Amino acid sequence: MQQIVSSMRRAIEDYNMIEEGDRIAVGLSGGKDSITLLLALHNLSIWYPKKFEIVALTIDPGGDIFDTTELEELCKSLNIEYVIERTNIKEVVFDIRKEKNPCSLCANLRRGALNGVAEAHGCNKVALGHHQDDVIETFFLSLFYEGNIHTFAPTTYLSRKNIVTIRPMIYVTEKQIKGFANKNPLPIMKKKCPHDGYSKREYIKTLIRTLTNDIPRLKACIFGAIERSNIPGWNKDEKI
Repeated sequence: MQQIVSSMRRAIEDYNMIEEGDRIAVGLSGGKDSITLLLALHNLSIWYPKKFEIVALTIDPGGDIFDTTELEELCKSLNIEYVIERTNIKEVVFDIRKEKNPCSLCANLRRGALNGVAEAHGCNKVALGHHQDDVIETFFLSLFYEGNIHTFAPTTYLSRKNIVTIRPMIYVTEKQIKGFANKNPLPIMKKKCPHDGYSKREYIKTLIRTLTNDIPRLKACIFGAIERSNIPGWNKDEKI
């Protein structure tokens, strides 16, 4: 955890993610990334010089049984406010729209619901559990499928909600998170998405893994190129 918090603090300070008095909604999906983010932010909040509070928010997409019992117990043990928002996202994506490639629409609907709930609970920022590998994969997805040189930014201002999205784990690798999850009994929720394992992101993840076998420093080189690029949001001197 110490290594993860250290990398997270560096990202927070590089991109001015947290200010005194912030009320931050942590998107808690039940996966290893979001749980690690919650634990790391809670750890940071105890001693960080800028005082902030966190609220855990879970978007229930509907459909099959979505058991948040263990997440509720985790938040209670940490004395963190926990909010669950019930939605019909799964019905919209799979039953009504019958999307063949549902991941993008599903993510947008969940993000919209998360921002709305965060605003309703007095939060001025939303923290997402995207890590360094997510940054790189999104870069490849944008390049290969859209013809753009782009990836999500460390911080994004949403004017319609007056909320800032922050991604404190952009310097943390998926390998570090997996290592932490393997050593600690995290209440990881079993995935119930019918599209698991068949997404474009999974294809890109596999491709990067294959390329890394021949080019061990591939991910470090790509991430460094993103940091030095003119991709919006990656200039450390910009103010949100």
